[in-house]
Amino acid sequence: MPPPGCPAHGLGPGGLRRLYGPEADTDLAGVYEKMRADHGAVAPALLHNDVPIWAVLGHSENLHMVRTPSQYTRDARQWRAVQDGSMGADHPLAPVVTWQPMASFVEGDEHKRLRGAVTGAMAGLDHRGIRRYINRYSNLLLNDLCQDGKADLVSDFAEHLPMMVMCHVIGMPEEYNERMVQAARDMLRGTETAIASNAYIMDALMRLVARRRAKAEEDFTSNLIAQPEQLTDTEVGAHLRLVLIAAYEATANLIANALRMVLTDPRFRAQLSGGQMTVPEAIEQSLWDEPPFSAMVGYFAKQDTQLGGQEIKAGDGLIFGIAPGNVDPVVRPDLAANMQGNRSHLAFGGGPHECPGQDIGRAIADTGVDALLMRFPDVELAVDESELRWNSSILSRHLVSLPVHFAPRPPQDVMARPMARVPSARDDWQVSSPPPRPATPAQPPTPKTAAPAGPPPVPESAPAAAPVPRQGAWRRLVTWWRGY
Repeated sequence: MPPPGCPAHGLGPGGLRRLYGPEADTDLAGVYEKMRADHGAVAPALLHNDVPIWAVLGHSENLHMVRTPSQYTRDARQWRAVQDGSMGADHPLAPVVTWQPMASFVEGDEHKRLRGAVTGAMAGLDHRGIRRYINRYSNLLLNDLCQDGKADLVSDFAEHLPMMVMCHVIGMPEEYNERMVQAARDMLRGTETAIASNAYIMDALMRLVARRRAKAEEDFTSNLIAQPEQLTDTEVGAHLRLVLIAAYEATANLIANALRMVLTDPRFRAQLSGGQMTVPEAIEQSLWDEPPFSAMVGYFAKQDTQLGGQEIKAGDGLIFGIAPGNVDPVVRPDLAANMQGNRSHLAFGGGPHECPGQDIGRAIADTGVDALLMRFPDVELAVDESELRWNSSILSRHLVSLPVHFAPRPPQDVMARPMARVPSARDDWQVSSPPPRPATPAQPPTPKTAAPAGPPPVPESAPAAAPVPRQGAWRRLVTWWRGY
């Protein structure tokens, strides 16, 4: 490898830039910008083992690719690198590229069948109940931190909350542990142990499928098995892995990036505190600036075509460039501009393969970040922003740690319902107008010579009952939003 600073650093055969190695691991965003400057919206590049691929960097070019299934497919079996063996089963990216019988790799009627099963299974979930569990799991994690007055919000919170929730949603909460968290993270990095990590996760999922075939429960796996499309065990297992890993990785990164943005950018902290921005709006800004997945490998040309001024040949592979597309100067000439209310980012893909679980991911991030900021309103970054570090791969950019400090607090009872003590029914409601006077018999007129009568008697009224305290409108809204 050429030494840092050498003009050939990070370059491979043909002078193409590598999307792996020291330079890419340190600053992949910078590599993309060099490629944009050299080639425009679509640039030639190299994957691990110097496998050639096109990197799609433009916003509109990415949207055209994912929305045109007549020209581009997700079926990796049509990739020339797979056909000639250079992208084999031992390639570091094999777990995420190799064709599998699931919706994200098929087209036409088969895609309709498999995608319909996944969306049908998700529609059968109790989304309000899921929010309640998200809030409960969030506060369980925060209880472990609150008395210390310090924490690493990546390793102690962001990496664990999505896995806790998704294991519950899928129906295997007993499988949640540190090994599952690390395996999910490892298999997307393209490391030497990625294949073993994938095998560990698939073993747990296939055991779950066998249990739910024998006895259904109220979870996503049982819903998926019960769909009229009648998926096989292999198809069910493949889709469980897709939902688990995609939701976990995307949401863990989204939570970490949103918290970093709130802690390091005073604009967002002030807007959140002042009510000018909600947590969901802060999440959307993070989806523009730090999308959970940087890119997706990949799409494959079904025929000779053109994209971004480049000649794309049938069988060529292309990278769906989420992060570089989000900073395309054509759509974002000023990266400091607030994108509040704009959902045209590429974070969840588009076209037939748009992420079907994005609502669950948003719910985990929204509820988790909101719970943390409500529990620790005084949370502050414990190090200088310049000391923060990331682990980068072609698929995602992962914040290594986010150390913070806050005032220590006692733990909360996360099992208690906010409305556990409901006031009893009342039949003596007080109103603002005075009660009517009781009718009295008519009295004969008093002679003018009679002595003036004394003051009329005041009718006795029942003593006013003490008002029962009620929650304010904002607290009732928050209670309803969290699913109680």
